[in-house]
Amino acid sequence: MKIKICGMKYPENIKDIALLKPDHLGFIFYSASKRFVGEDFKFSDFEKTMANIDRVAVFVNESNTVMEKMVEQYNINIIQLHGDESPQQCKDLKEKRYIVIKAFSMAEGFDFSILKDYELVTDYFLFDTKTTGYGGSGQAFNWQLLNQYNLSRPFFLSGGLGVHNIEQFLEFSHPMLHGYDFNSRLEIKPGLKDKESASLIIDKIKKI
Repeated sequence: MKIKICGMKYPENIKDIALLKPDHLGFIFYSASKRFVGEDFKFSDFEKTMANIDRVAVFVNESNTVMEKMVEQYNINIIQLHGDESPQQCKDLKEKRYIVIKAFSMAEGFDFSILKDYELVTDYFLFDTKTTGYGGSGQAFNWQLLNQYNLSRPFFLSGGLGVHNIEQFLEFSHPMLHGYDFNSRLEIKPGLKDKESASLIIDKIKKI
């Protein structure tokens, strides 16, 4: 089961979390987010530490031109779309050989039929809790909603996952569950992850 820790921001903290060896680290390139990496972000500060960890660039309603420029600049090949991006936008990125994760906001009454148009133009889905913003709420949704999901795309489970509910989310089962996405529930403050909490969760998942 893959482990993705998102909303990384501070260089020393990135080094500490990278040493725990999650599969993916996510970096938010959305200026309205409290976890925005900033204009002067440099991977060179921790390049060696992240040698075997996939980098994920998270965007919200950004143009493909800007996204492509950013991921080339930072040598990232995984793009997470966390806004209202269309299937065509996903298709255009995938045709340029980027790995595409499309996030969807989950709540009671979610229309799973809308996912069909995204199935062949993405690599993974990510199911997060519906909020007034774009993720990072610390709130979980009703995971049983995903019993209605029957497409072929693997997905990341996100939204309020942390030490407090680790037993519950590890008990959740779905044939297309690919991994877990962690963010605000591991934080000391926005963008700063608690190393002990992250270590506990990573160790627990890797022992399964």
